[in-house]
Amino acid sequence: MLVACAVAQAALAEPIAIEGRRELFVDNYLIESLDDAELFLHKPHDEGIVFQFDKPWEGLFCGYCTVIHTDDKYQLYYRGIPTAGSDGNDNEVTCYAESKDGIHWERPAINKYVVHGAKENNVILAHAAPVTHNFSPFLDTNPNADPKQRYKAIGGTSTSQLVAYVSPDGIHWSKLRDEPVIKDKGWVFDSQNVAFWSDSEECYVAYYRRASERVRAIARTTSKDFVNWTEPVQMTYSNTGTGTPRNHLYTNQTHPYFRAPQIYVATAARFMPGRRVITPEQAEEIGVHPKYFNDSADAIFMTSRGGDHYDCTFDQGFVRPGTALGNWVSRTNYPVLNVVQTGPEEMSLYVNQEYGQPTSNIHRYSLRLDGFASVRARGKVGTLVTKPLTFSGDQLELNFATSAAGGVQVEIEDEAGKPIPGFSLDDANVTIGNDLSRVVTWKEKGSDVSELAGKTVRLKFVLDDADLYAFQFSSPQKAKDLAGK
Repeated sequence: MLVACAVAQAALAEPIAIEGRRELFVDNYLIESLDDAELFLHKPHDEGIVFQFDKPWEGLFCGYCTVIHTDDKYQLYYRGIPTAGSDGNDNEVTCYAESKDGIHWERPAINKYVVHGAKENNVILAHAAPVTHNFSPFLDTNPNADPKQRYKAIGGTSTSQLVAYVSPDGIHWSKLRDEPVIKDKGWVFDSQNVAFWSDSEECYVAYYRRASERVRAIARTTSKDFVNWTEPVQMTYSNTGTGTPRNHLYTNQTHPYFRAPQIYVATAARFMPGRRVITPEQAEEIGVHPKYFNDSADAIFMTSRGGDHYDCTFDQGFVRPGTALGNWVSRTNYPVLNVVQTGPEEMSLYVNQEYGQPTSNIHRYSLRLDGFASVRARGKVGTLVTKPLTFSGDQLELNFATSAAGGVQVEIEDEAGKPIPGFSLDDANVTIGNDLSRVVTWKEKGSDVSELAGKTVRLKFVLDDADLYAFQFSSPQKAKDLAGK
């Protein structure tokens, strides 16, 4: 009776309109129930060092990095400063590198500023303190954006507040205006503060440091024009239910996932002050600065779908420090802003490592596309039932992986959970393999689900030794027609 009541209540809920968007299983947004299955966070694969901070104007304290993927190249931005100093001092510069594949990087000769006695360098911004402490750019995807301001950036500290810069190409930058665009009081902006255009919210969104009860935390504000911003709100966290995270979050690195921009991915740096792992002797051996080995840090994974809430479904480490002593020091293992595609089936997360040491560098970590997390069934056959939803499209595609003995079947049910004739579990063909976009089929209906488009349905996934990463309803014929115009 209780189960029947729960189904009846769920049936009365407004269905989630997913249209033709790709949906990832990084949270419980679409999940009504799991039986003998679980949400599983995948471990990124360390592909090794791809960038060494070894130029005279770079050095030990390079950080607050950003990678941007355009149609024809990858762009890397980072703070250069070889010696320790106060935040926002004039020795901090913003550096730039490029890559054709996201793996092999080059420093273009910008030759604009004389830094450490040399003009032959890749510095794109200098003598702009404190903006160069944490200069954080993004490619503006606002369809109404001025082409001369195709790139935008924010930077600054509590002293200056957040100042905006703009650029047509991501290399030549100018101040948008003298006055800061985002203002706040207290322990604010002491981090990499990030912004982007949100297609789903149709506005600019910024996430920045704002401490809560002396714990490093995150606030959010929005803008329609990048100049006038709303009153900031403190972000809340699903694992605490408050505006104070479980641990210090040094950076937030929140950005729209490029294959499903309605989902904001936050590869945040989790900072553990006073949690010392290595001894002073070991610190001296690896050459870490004396002030930077008394703490530890790693990366975590959160998501948001807009608003003032982070979903912390995976309350665990995402990128752990590993065995190298150099990554068990303060302010290391900080993810670079943005996850980008680096191959037909691969995406990359970059991580700033060995901070405060002569070997300071960036590692690249790889994952399959959409592969942050999955619904996983092992040992027993598991089931996932979605909440009521509506869709547009002609076929259902899965990003999934099974063992040779495993498989996935999909049943489409009505709003009340009753199998729809022709789309029941008995009608469903078993989908086997490892694919980013496998089309689901049924015995009589084939792959055509267009008769159900716009209607309220549920999806029931039956998983046997399988991982389900994402799904999407697509319209291949419509895509062909649009491409032909």
